[in-house]
Amino acid sequence: MKILGIDPGIHGALAIIEIVDGAMPQLVDVIDVPVIGAGAKERVNTALIWGWLTHHDPDHALIERAGSMPKQGIASTFKYARAVGSLETVVACRDVPYSIIEPASWKKFHRLHGGD
Repeated sequence: MKILGIDPGIHGALAIIEIVDGAMPQLVDVIDVPVIGAGAKERVNTALIWGWLTHHDPDHALIERAGSMPKQGIASTFKYARAVGSLETVVACRDVPYSIIEPASWKKFHRLHGGD
């Protein structure tokens, strides 16, 4: 089974792991979220993600729940939200079932403590 993990946002990343017969998950591929444009016009390159997902054909995706950050400006929050929406949309349009996961859940599972 191939699982896609997404750290959403314009500067996030995507990773594919494969689990075979209950063995230790194996990392297949990792990419930074591909972008086009620059500055205020920077946006997610959904066409590249579509091709990457087609190549890897994941069985399920886990997308970290997104939210605004304290002291983040309106323009930054909107840019972040557009990126998150683009990532969720391309996954849905590729017919990859997905779940939204709370950051605290996956961090607790992996015994990661602290804000970073």
